[in-house]
Amino acid sequence: MNRADDPSPPAVVLDGVTKSYDGVRALDGVSLTVGHGEFFGILGPNGAGKTTLVEIVEGMRKADAGTVEVLGRSPWPRSTALLRRIGVQTQTSAFFTRLTAVEHLETVAALHGLERSAAGRAIESVGLAAKARSRVDDLSGGQRQRLALATALVHDPELIFLDEPTAALDPEARRSLWGLLRELRGQGRTIVYTTHYLDEAEALCDRVAIIAGGRVAALDTPAALVRSLAAPARLLVPADRITPEQARAIEGVDRVLVEGGEVVIETRVANRVLVAVGAFVDMDAIRTRTATLEDAYLRLTGAGTELGR
Repeated sequence: MNRADDPSPPAVVLDGVTKSYDGVRALDGVSLTVGHGEFFGILGPNGAGKTTLVEIVEGMRKADAGTVEVLGRSPWPRSTALLRRIGVQTQTSAFFTRLTAVEHLETVAALHGLERSAAGRAIESVGLAAKARSRVDDLSGGQRQRLALATALVHDPELIFLDEPTAALDPEARRSLWGLLRELRGQGRTIVYTTHYLDEAEALCDRVAIIAGGRVAALDTPAALVRSLAAPARLLVPADRITPEQARAIEGVDRVLVEGGEVVIETRVANRVLVAVGAFVDMDAIRTRTATLEDAYLRLTGAGTELGR
């Protein structure tokens, strides 16, 4: 992540960026900076403007007003020199489906003017070497997502844009891809990342920008956004182990609810209350839940449950 003593210039700088479509403002004065080597998440409900924002940064659309710098230059009009320095993975990444995985990457490498060896390095870097000779059509969903990442990485870009890279994956494949994303972060690459999975953003991102109504509703580390809630901890106890009346009588308890066969105890002094609850039930039967990035997101955007948990 970019730090105060890091002399590297920011990878992305937006200042007062606006964009409208048919009189509807998709972006309304967005300003933010992505540091060199930072894993930066962009979150927001559907229609919030995050896709428009990313497309402007990638150079696919022109802002109506404001300034945009990517690796020290304007992304619009599109510059071949800048395109060589960025990699893009989208939800609908296009593949040469009749080719094998490595042939697909060799074709992409050739389009970048690179030798075929670049394809081998890219497929190795995403852990897909064992499937190098498999046709793209025969790859699983998780393997295709890895191939999409390899396609974005084949020319060794400095800045990588990832759009919902784990969408539609099963939990095992999603967690596996997390490991790969952490490796990319560990290599010092700058990553701009959109996702609907808030647990994913909390686990991977150095900072996140929450976009709502075309504006930046919040921008900070996931931990700082969670702390800003000052939300109570929740202790979840099987309802047959403690009654709501017993729970309410414990000093330090703020509120007691009954949800789905559990007594939910809200408190701001969790350790003290946990000890008291231990007089009624074994500790291993108690589940605890503290505030998460999802709680911060819901408070800031007023969104429903459209996001993954």
